[in-house]
This record gives sequence, structure tokens and C-alpha cells, in this order.
Amino acid sequence: QVQLVESGGGLVQAGGSLRLSCAASGRTFSSYAMGWFRQAPGKEREFVAAISGSGGSTYYADSVKGRFTISRDNAKNTVYLRMNGLKPEDTAVYYCAADLALYTYYGVRTRPNEYDYWGQGTQVTVSS
Repeated sequence: QVQLVESGGGLVQAGGSLRLSCAASGRTFSSYAMGWFRQAPGKEREFVAAISGSGGSTYYADSVKGRFTISRDNAKNTVYLRMNGLKPEDTAVYYCAADLALYTYYGVRTRPNEYDYWGQGTQVTVSS
């Protein structure tokens, strides 16, 4: 069992920055990958970024590449999403998720149904 709690969302103007945090508990944090997903009203949940358990592998959606950075601190059981250059189309509820498949110490996956545990979500609103 893994518990995930997100924080750091809020309202920001276009071009601004936010950093989301996700604190995990319940399993050895460094053994599994973490991902960030988002869901806007009326849309399906979509992949944003993921990082392997070791932190050595990351992957981003094309829509955020070069603007968002995912990182993790395994000593603090926390994963982060730094979001720069925010756009109104980034407005969504952002979720962190844990993928406990064995090989995710080294690699990442991007489909929501591949992730085992989810946080409650944090709202990010970008005004134009």
C-alpha cells in the first residue's frame, strides 16, 4: 500500500511558475517510478512526466517538454514537478501516481492504467 499526498497547486498568471510536491509513504520509495498526470474539465486524464525509482530516467509529454521538470528526493520520499512558462492550457487537476512494477527502478511508463496508486489531486489554474 502506498499513500500519496500532493501539494503546491494554485492560481498563477500565464508565464509564471509553480512547483508541485507529492509525498509518499508505505513502501520503499526508491524502488518504484513516479508519474504526474493531469485532467482538465471534460477531458481524459493525460500523462505529463515520469521518473524512475533511481531517478536516472525521466520522460515528458511533448506538450510540457522544455517547460516542466520532474525530480525526486528519495531521502524525503517526495517527487516534484517544477512548472515554468505556464500556459492557460496547462490548467487542470494534477495527480501524482506510483508505478510499482519491478523494473520501474530503471524505467518509466506513461499510461494511467499502468499506475497502481494515486494522490487526491491538486488544482493548477493559469490565467491569461
